[in-house]
Amino acid sequence: MSYELIAILMFSSMMLMLMTGQRVFAAIGSVGVIAAVLLYGTGGSDFGFTAAMKLMKWYPLLTLPMFIFMGYILSESGLANDLYRMFHVWMGSLSGGLAIGTIGLMVLVSAMNGLSVAGMAIGATIALPELLRRGYDKQLVTGVVQAGSSLGILVPPSVVLVLYAMIARQPVGQLWLAGVMPGLMMAALFVIYIVVRCKFQPHLGPALPLEERNVPRREKIRLLGAGALPLLIFAAMMVPFVNGWTSLVESSAIGAMTALLAAIVKGRMSKVVFETSVRQTLAISCMFMWIILAALCFGAVFDGLGAVRAIEDLFTERLGLSPWTILILMQLSFILMGTFLDDTAMLVIVAPLYVPLVQSLGFDLIWYGVLYTMTTQIAYMTPPFGYNLFLMRAMAPPEITLKDIYRSIVPFVLVMVVGLAIVMRFPDIALWLPHTVYGK
Repeated sequence: MSYELIAILMFSSMMLMLMTGQRVFAAIGSVGVIAAVLLYGTGGSDFGFTAAMKLMKWYPLLTLPMFIFMGYILSESGLANDLYRMFHVWMGSLSGGLAIGTIGLMVLVSAMNGLSVAGMAIGATIALPELLRRGYDKQLVTGVVQAGSSLGILVPPSVVLVLYAMIARQPVGQLWLAGVMPGLMMAALFVIYIVVRCKFQPHLGPALPLEERNVPRREKIRLLGAGALPLLIFAAMMVPFVNGWTSLVESSAIGAMTALLAAIVKGRMSKVVFETSVRQTLAISCMFMWIILAALCFGAVFDGLGAVRAIEDLFTERLGLSPWTILILMQLSFILMGTFLDDTAMLVIVAPLYVPLVQSLGFDLIWYGVLYTMTTQIAYMTPPFGYNLFLMRAMAPPEITLKDIYRSIVPFVLVMVVGLAIVMRFPDIALWLPHTVYGK
């Protein structure tokens, strides 16, 4: 059997196991270890052990629990409630203002957490009931929460970009900075859509009554300070790192400690909040580690077969495809896989194939990391099995049906496709900030 056929068999076996509902790490890792034993004999079992040792030596991996803990401390302590109250007061006079405020809330939550799940939980439990109670269209607000929560994997400190940096061997700081402008641009496109839609259909997002907007100026200023808190935490973490005063791990520890101190100073810290944050941090961190461990084992066997070189030869020599055509096909494959996989699984499955191929085609790996993340955002919301669709179904109130959820994301997915096309056409949107800061 040829090496190319073995590689295809490995990949198809893994995808088949994933489609049958197996755990992601179990599907990837088991195929990798079994293939190693069949190919290399009893010594092939060492692939799993070697992957574990490699994982334990990845010092930047310490940043993951730090960022996750920071996000859960801020969300579980209720500081996000103050954020939404701020947008409620300052934006409520506009038609669709609370929906715009929800996008702003999601951007700030993203700056606190780096995961889309946290943004979805906050949006579904805090923003969604308030928007529905005030007469907002249920399909509009459902789409707003899903689209806004997807910003968590693009706006720094994105955990997904940290994982990409580890696998692609790229600087995390540059990837974070590369995600800033596209993330803000995507949020701005969402806001423009909401403004235009509510201008022509005001009943979808009615302005708040005057009595609800009549808040003393002192209270408005206090709430404005609550909205600045995540930005201060973000600055305390990023400024030392960008200036080279601290390492990535040290900056993540600063962010986690600053968030913890903020919750204590605000009087929001309790035993329940701390215990819940620690438990959730442990659960998510272990999930990431198991998936990365399995992917390292699978990738070592897969790459050892020469699969990367075979695919590169297939696309460029045999089929004669242009680099841009190959890049677009890669993005379409992410959208397809995103219908039944989360962002981490997609990354660890295809990174051993795509990263070397992208580099050989002459594209910037920092820019491609942003493209991957933006495509993952779209995949999260693409029917029939988009990750965010089922998260929203689990968290939404009973009056919002699965049909409503599916219909709600159509315009936002189109907006995101426009955003992705803009960044593909104008790479400097992503690359300008890291090149400016790092002097390249």
